[in-house]
Amino acid sequence: MRYEFHDSHTGGTLRLQRHEPHIDRFFFRDRTVRQERLLTIAWNAGPDAPVVIDGVEYLFPAQSILPLMVNQSFQIDQSSNVIAWQFDREFYCIVDHDKEVSCIGFLFYGVKDVMFLRLDTVEERKFEALLAVFEDEFSTKDTIQGEMLRMLVKRLIIKLTRLAREQYLEPDVSEKDFDIVRRFNLLVENNYRYLHAVSDYADLLNKSPKTLSNLFALYRFPNPLQVIHNRIALEAKRLLMYTDKSTKEIAYELGFEEVAHFSRFFKKQSGAAPTEFKEQLKATLIGKN
Repeated sequence: MRYEFHDSHTGGTLRLQRHEPHIDRFFFRDRTVRQERLLTIAWNAGPDAPVVIDGVEYLFPAQSILPLMVNQSFQIDQSSNVIAWQFDREFYCIVDHDKEVSCIGFLFYGVKDVMFLRLDTVEERKFEALLAVFEDEFSTKDTIQGEMLRMLVKRLIIKLTRLAREQYLEPDVSEKDFDIVRRFNLLVENNYRYLHAVSDYADLLNKSPKTLSNLFALYRFPNPLQVIHNRIALEAKRLLMYTDKSTKEIAYELGFEEVAHFSRFFKKQSGAAPTEFKEQLKATLIGKN
Protein backbone atom coordinates (compact mmCIF):
# COMPACT_ATOMS: atom_id res chain seq x y z
CA MET A 1 0.00 0.00 0.00
CA ARG A 2 1.22 3.50 -0.79
CA TYR A 3 0.02 6.81 0.61
CA GLU A 4 1.11 10.10 -0.92
CA PHE A 5 0.49 13.72 0.01
CA HIS A 6 1.36 16.74 -2.15
CA ASP A 7 1.34 20.13 -0.44
CA SER A 8 -0.22 22.66 -2.80
CA HIS A 9 1.29 25.55 -0.84
CA THR A 10 4.94 24.43 -0.74
CA GLY A 11 5.06 21.89 -3.56
CA GLY A 12 6.36 19.33 -1.07
CA THR A 13 5.80 15.57 -1.11
CA LEU A 14 5.39 13.00 1.65
CA ARG A 15 5.04 9.28 0.98
CA LEU A 16 4.36 6.32 3.20
CA GLN A 17 4.88 2.92 1.60
CA ARG A 18 4.15 -0.59 2.77
CA HIS A 19 5.67 -3.38 0.72
CA GLU A 20 3.41 -5.31 -1.63
CA PRO A 21 3.88 -9.06 -0.98
CA HIS A 22 4.39 -9.95 -4.67
CA ILE A 23 7.35 -7.55 -5.08
CA ASP A 24 10.80 -8.88 -4.11
CA ARG A 25 12.72 -5.59 -4.44
CA PHE A 26 11.69 -2.40 -2.73
CA PHE A 27 12.71 1.24 -2.50
CA PHE A 28 15.22 1.15 -5.30
CA ARG A 29 16.91 4.41 -6.23
CA ASP A 30 19.67 4.40 -8.82
CA ARG A 31 21.35 6.78 -11.27
CA THR A 32 18.12 7.17 -13.26
CA VAL A 33 16.18 8.67 -10.33
CA ARG A 34 18.87 10.32 -8.21
CA GLN A 35 17.34 13.69 -9.07
CA GLU A 36 14.39 12.73 -6.85
CA ARG A 37 15.57 14.41 -3.66
CA LEU A 38 13.74 12.45 -0.98
CA LEU A 39 14.94 11.60 2.50
CA THR A 40 13.98 8.03 3.34
CA ILE A 41 13.31 6.43 6.71
CA ALA A 42 12.97 2.66 6.22
CA TRP A 43 11.72 0.31 8.91
CA ASN A 44 12.37 -3.41 8.60
CA ALA A 45 9.51 -4.80 10.66
CA GLY A 46 10.33 -8.38 9.69
CA PRO A 47 13.37 -10.70 9.61
CA ASP A 48 16.90 -9.71 8.60
CA ALA A 49 17.13 -8.60 4.96
CA PRO A 50 19.96 -7.55 2.64
CA VAL A 51 20.26 -3.89 1.66
CA VAL A 52 22.70 -2.41 -0.84
CA ILE A 53 23.65 1.23 -0.25
CA ASP A 54 25.89 2.98 -2.78
CA GLY A 55 27.11 -0.38 -4.03
CA VAL A 56 27.93 -1.83 -0.60
CA GLU A 57 25.84 -4.67 0.83
CA TYR A 58 24.76 -4.60 4.49
CA LEU A 59 22.49 -6.67 6.66
CA PHE A 60 19.30 -4.77 7.48
CA PRO A 61 18.54 -6.22 10.94
CA ALA A 62 15.08 -7.30 11.98
CA GLN A 63 13.10 -4.61 13.81
CA SER A 64 15.47 -1.80 12.97
CA ILE A 65 15.12 1.56 11.23
CA LEU A 66 17.50 2.91 8.59
CA PRO A 67 17.70 6.66 7.80
CA LEU A 68 18.81 7.28 4.21
CA MET A 69 19.93 10.59 2.78
CA VAL A 70 18.76 12.17 -0.46
CA ASN A 71 22.05 11.40 -2.24
CA GLN A 72 22.25 7.73 -1.26
CA SER A 73 21.32 5.10 -3.83
CA PHE A 74 19.85 1.99 -2.28
CA GLN A 75 18.07 -1.28 -2.91
CA ILE A 76 16.31 -3.44 -0.33
CA ASP A 77 15.65 -7.05 -1.29
CA GLN A 78 13.51 -9.66 0.51
CA SER A 79 11.50 -6.73 1.76
CA SER A 80 8.11 -8.23 2.57
CA ASN A 81 7.97 -6.38 5.89
CA VAL A 82 9.61 -3.06 4.99
CA ILE A 83 7.79 0.24 5.62
CA ALA A 84 9.20 3.59 4.51
CA TRP A 85 8.54 7.26 4.93
CA GLN A 86 9.93 9.53 2.19
CA PHE A 87 9.76 13.30 1.98
CA ASP A 88 11.53 16.23 0.31
CA ARG A 89 12.81 19.48 1.77
CA GLU A 90 9.78 21.35 0.44
CA PHE A 91 7.59 19.24 2.71
CA TYR A 92 9.88 19.36 5.75
CA CYS A 93 13.39 20.81 5.68
CA ILE A 94 15.50 19.20 8.39
CA VAL A 95 18.14 21.93 8.04
CA ASP A 96 15.70 24.80 8.52
CA HIS A 97 14.03 22.96 11.43
CA ASP A 98 17.15 21.62 13.11
CA LYS A 99 16.32 23.46 16.34
CA GLU A 100 13.18 21.32 16.49
CA VAL A 101 14.66 17.91 15.68
CA SER A 102 18.48 18.19 16.22
CA CYS A 103 19.26 15.56 13.59
CA ILE A 104 21.52 17.36 11.11
CA GLY A 105 25.16 16.28 11.27
CA PHE A 106 24.21 13.13 13.17
CA LEU A 107 21.13 11.18 12.07
CA PHE A 108 21.54 12.68 8.59
CA TYR A 109 24.89 13.85 7.18
CA GLY A 110 26.79 12.53 10.19
CA VAL A 111 30.11 10.71 10.44
CA LYS A 112 28.35 7.36 9.92
CA ASP A 113 26.99 6.87 6.41
CA VAL A 114 24.84 3.93 7.52
CA MET A 115 23.04 3.80 10.86
CA PHE A 116 20.72 0.96 11.86
CA LEU A 117 18.54 1.88 14.84
CA ARG A 118 17.31 -1.20 16.66
CA LEU A 119 13.88 -1.34 18.26
CA ASP A 120 13.16 -3.30 21.40
CA THR A 121 9.66 -4.60 22.12
CA VAL A 122 8.55 -1.35 23.79
CA GLU A 123 9.85 0.86 20.96
CA GLU A 124 8.35 -1.48 18.37
CA ARG A 125 4.89 -0.95 19.87
CA LYS A 126 5.44 2.83 19.89
CA PHE A 127 6.36 2.88 16.20
CA GLU A 128 3.41 0.66 15.32
CA ALA A 129 1.13 3.16 17.08
CA LEU A 130 2.78 6.09 15.27
CA LEU A 131 2.39 4.28 11.94
CA ALA A 132 -1.33 3.85 12.62
CA VAL A 133 -1.67 7.58 13.28
CA PHE A 134 0.14 8.35 10.01
CA GLU A 135 -2.21 6.06 8.05
CA ASP A 136 -5.24 7.62 9.67
CA GLU A 137 -4.03 11.14 8.88
CA PHE A 138 -3.34 10.28 5.23
CA SER A 139 -7.01 9.35 4.99
CA THR A 140 -8.21 12.63 6.52
CA LYS A 141 -8.65 15.19 3.73
CA ASP A 142 -9.02 18.72 5.09
CA THR A 143 -7.22 22.07 5.11
CA ILE A 144 -4.88 21.17 7.98
CA GLN A 145 -3.88 17.73 6.74
CA GLY A 146 -0.45 18.97 5.61
CA GLU A 147 0.34 20.52 8.99
CA MET A 148 -0.78 17.42 10.83
CA LEU A 149 1.44 15.22 8.66
CA ARG A 150 4.39 17.60 9.19
CA MET A 151 3.89 17.33 12.95
CA LEU A 152 3.98 13.54 12.66
CA VAL A 153 7.17 13.63 10.55
CA LYS A 154 8.75 15.87 13.17
CA ARG A 155 7.73 13.41 15.90
CA LEU A 156 9.17 10.51 13.88
CA ILE A 157 12.54 12.24 13.45
CA ILE A 158 12.76 13.22 17.12
CA LYS A 159 12.10 9.62 18.18
CA LEU A 160 14.81 8.38 15.81
CA THR A 161 17.30 11.00 16.98
CA ARG A 162 16.75 9.92 20.58
CA LEU A 163 17.32 6.29 19.64
CA ALA A 164 20.46 7.19 17.70
CA ARG A 165 21.88 9.10 20.65
CA GLU A 166 21.25 6.15 22.96
CA GLN A 167 22.79 3.63 20.58
CA TYR A 168 25.62 5.53 18.89
CA LEU A 169 26.83 8.23 21.30
CA GLU A 170 29.01 8.01 24.35
CA PRO A 171 26.81 8.84 27.39
CA ASP A 172 29.14 11.63 28.57
CA VAL A 173 28.98 13.74 25.38
CA SER A 174 28.03 17.30 26.34
CA GLU A 175 25.43 19.20 24.33
CA LYS A 176 27.93 21.98 23.59
CA ASP A 177 30.55 19.58 22.25
CA PHE A 178 27.99 17.55 20.33
CA ASP A 179 26.70 20.71 18.66
CA ILE A 180 30.23 21.50 17.44
CA VAL A 181 30.58 17.99 16.00
CA ARG A 182 27.21 18.26 14.25
CA ARG A 183 28.07 21.68 12.82
CA PHE A 184 31.41 20.35 11.59
CA ASN A 185 29.70 17.41 9.86
CA LEU A 186 27.20 19.68 8.13
CA LEU A 187 29.95 22.06 7.01
CA VAL A 188 31.82 19.11 5.51
CA GLU A 189 28.67 17.99 3.69
CA ASN A 190 28.23 21.45 2.19
CA ASN A 191 31.87 22.20 1.36
CA TYR A 192 33.83 18.98 0.80
CA ARG A 193 34.20 19.72 -2.91
CA TYR A 194 36.18 22.87 -2.20
CA LEU A 195 37.57 22.67 1.34
CA HIS A 196 39.86 19.72 2.06
CA ALA A 197 41.77 20.82 5.16
CA VAL A 198 40.70 20.65 8.81
CA SER A 199 41.91 24.24 9.22
CA ASP A 200 39.28 25.40 6.69
CA TYR A 201 36.48 24.08 8.87
CA ALA A 202 38.14 25.15 12.11
CA ASP A 203 38.11 28.72 10.79
CA LEU A 204 34.41 28.49 9.95
CA LEU A 205 33.72 27.24 13.49
CA ASN A 206 36.06 29.78 15.12
CA LYS A 207 38.06 26.92 16.61
CA SER A 208 41.65 25.77 16.20
CA PRO A 209 42.35 22.53 14.28
CA LYS A 210 43.88 21.09 17.46
CA THR A 211 40.72 21.86 19.44
CA LEU A 212 38.62 20.01 16.87
CA SER A 213 40.97 17.02 16.80
CA ASN A 214 41.03 16.81 20.60
CA LEU A 215 37.23 17.05 20.76
CA PHE A 216 36.72 14.25 18.23
CA ALA A 217 39.30 12.08 20.00
CA LEU A 218 37.69 12.69 23.40
CA TYR A 219 34.42 11.12 22.28
CA ARG A 220 36.03 8.53 20.00
CA PHE A 221 34.65 9.98 16.78
CA PRO A 222 36.68 9.52 13.57
CA ASN A 223 39.26 12.29 13.41
CA PRO A 224 38.19 15.42 11.48
CA LEU A 225 40.55 14.86 8.56
CA GLN A 226 39.26 11.32 8.07
CA VAL A 227 35.67 12.63 8.08
CA ILE A 228 36.60 15.00 5.24
CA HIS A 229 38.47 12.32 3.31
CA ASN A 230 35.67 9.77 3.77
CA ARG A 231 33.12 12.21 2.34
CA ILE A 232 35.28 13.06 -0.68
CA ALA A 233 35.97 9.38 -1.37
CA LEU A 234 32.29 8.48 -1.01
CA GLU A 235 31.28 11.10 -3.57
CA ALA A 236 34.04 9.95 -5.92
CA LYS A 237 32.68 6.39 -5.73
CA ARG A 238 29.15 7.63 -6.40
CA LEU A 239 30.30 9.58 -9.45
CA LEU A 240 32.21 6.56 -10.74
CA MET A 241 29.23 4.25 -10.15
CA TYR A 242 26.33 6.42 -11.27
CA THR A 243 27.73 8.76 -13.94
CA ASP A 244 29.82 8.47 -17.11
CA LYS A 245 32.23 11.22 -16.03
CA SER A 246 35.93 10.67 -16.63
CA THR A 247 38.49 10.50 -13.83
CA LYS A 248 39.67 13.96 -14.88
CA GLU A 249 36.16 15.43 -14.67
CA ILE A 250 35.57 13.85 -11.26
CA ALA A 251 38.93 15.08 -9.96
CA TYR A 252 38.14 18.69 -10.90
CA GLU A 253 34.59 18.43 -9.59
CA LEU A 254 35.96 17.36 -6.20
CA GLY A 255 38.49 20.18 -6.00
CA PHE A 256 41.70 18.44 -7.11
CA GLU A 257 43.91 20.50 -9.39
CA GLU A 258 45.90 17.47 -10.53
CA VAL A 259 44.34 14.20 -11.71
CA ALA A 260 47.36 12.29 -10.41
CA HIS A 261 46.79 13.73 -6.92
CA PHE A 262 43.15 12.63 -7.02
CA SER A 263 44.09 9.13 -8.23
CA ARG A 264 46.59 8.69 -5.40
CA PHE A 265 44.04 9.96 -2.88
CA PHE A 266 41.32 7.63 -4.18
CA LYS A 267 43.58 4.59 -4.19
CA LYS A 268 44.65 5.29 -0.61
CA GLN A 269 41.03 5.59 0.50
CA SER A 270 39.49 2.73 -1.46
CA GLY A 271 42.38 0.38 -2.23
CA ALA A 272 42.04 0.77 -6.01
CA ALA A 273 42.73 3.48 -8.57
CA PRO A 274 39.61 5.11 -10.11
CA THR A 275 39.94 3.16 -13.37
CA GLU A 276 40.45 -0.10 -11.46
CA PHE A 277 37.44 0.65 -9.24
CA LYS A 278 35.25 1.16 -12.30
CA GLU A 279 36.50 -2.03 -13.95
CA GLN A 280 35.82 -3.98 -10.74
CA LEU A 281 32.32 -2.51 -10.66
CA LYS A 282 31.67 -3.56 -14.27
CA ALA A 283 32.90 -7.08 -13.55
CA THR A 284 30.60 -7.31 -10.53
CA LEU A 285 27.58 -6.17 -12.53
CA ILE A 286 28.36 -8.66 -15.33
CA GLY A 287 28.69 -11.44 -12.76
CA LYS A 288 25.23 -10.67 -11.39
CA ASN A 289 23.58 -10.75 -14.83
